[in-house]
Amino acid sequence: MNLGAAEEESSSAQEIHIPADINWEMLDKSKFFVLGAALFSGVSGALYPAVLMKTRQQVCHSQGSCIRTAFTLVRHEGLRGLYRGFGTSLTGTIPARALYMTALEVTKSNVGSAAVTLGLTDAKASAVANAVGGLTAAMAAQLVWTPVDVVSQRLMVQGSSGLVNASRCNYANGFDAFRKIVKADGAKGLYRGFGISILTYAPSNAVWWASYSVAQRMVWGGIGCYVCKKDDESNGSNNAMKPDSKTVMAVQGVSAAIAGSVSALITMPLDTIKTRLQVLDGEDSGKRGPSIGQTVRNLVREGGWTACYRGLGPRCASMSMSATTMITTYEFLKRLSAKNHDGF
Repeated sequence: MNLGAAEEESSSAQEIHIPADINWEMLDKSKFFVLGAALFSGVSGALYPAVLMKTRQQVCHSQGSCIRTAFTLVRHEGLRGLYRGFGTSLTGTIPARALYMTALEVTKSNVGSAAVTLGLTDAKASAVANAVGGLTAAMAAQLVWTPVDVVSQRLMVQGSSGLVNASRCNYANGFDAFRKIVKADGAKGLYRGFGISILTYAPSNAVWWASYSVAQRMVWGGIGCYVCKKDDESNGSNNAMKPDSKTVMAVQGVSAAIAGSVSALITMPLDTIKTRLQVLDGEDSGKRGPSIGQTVRNLVREGGWTACYRGLGPRCASMSMSATTMITTYEFLKRLSAKNHDGF
């Protein structure tokens, strides 16, 4: 799943003036991080059940309905089962988000300035800055997110039936899982799947930013054409349109949802392989994890290449909802944290 969106200037037959983006230098850093931790903790809590369902489906022998999996989980474990491992995930997510946001904004600011200096237009400089910022932020955050994923995902699947070579350890809580993983595999056990995580999230960010940029341009273009046509039908006037903050957020949310679905579809096989590497034990040893090749062979043997897309529904839903809420929340956070903020 990723944060941030550049509010690009758009134009059509009807001129639309979009509020300018708020860069790193314009932010009150203390307010930015404190409010960010609170806002994104709430967002993570709302989306966590979908992430848990996706994870369980990815490590099961056979593909089952997401709804059936959810009902079975709630029937056996209650509603608390939908939040298994959430405390661990939240504890790691806060510093990971802080690292992500810092890397994103600092990179966007520096790369954007450098790109303009090199002679790129503002539109191209913004696109390059956002793409590089997203990729840099995703890779930096994986230093924290990978250990959190390894621990929280093991807690997510614990007690579930029908898992493939699931870890045989029973964990009392996140700290117990952390201790047992380090005892069995050393510190490197916490970074199982780190390489494939980078390979998953780097292209995911690239696809997300590209899809988001195209989708946002198309949505704004559609709005401009609609307003222009409406004006022509009324009195032929062609006044500039200045959308309010709610309209801007709505366009960002729709564009983010489209980008999230496209990104989920394209990168799903890598995410399935990554999840299995982080959660499952090898066939010959309870301590050593499976290789990438072994994981792919197991998936194909279980259900053909379509097995790589297990959990696609929950992941599409999770990434679309996450992208929408993260983008709107992030832009709202930036406006709240802007120096000399006078209101949203």
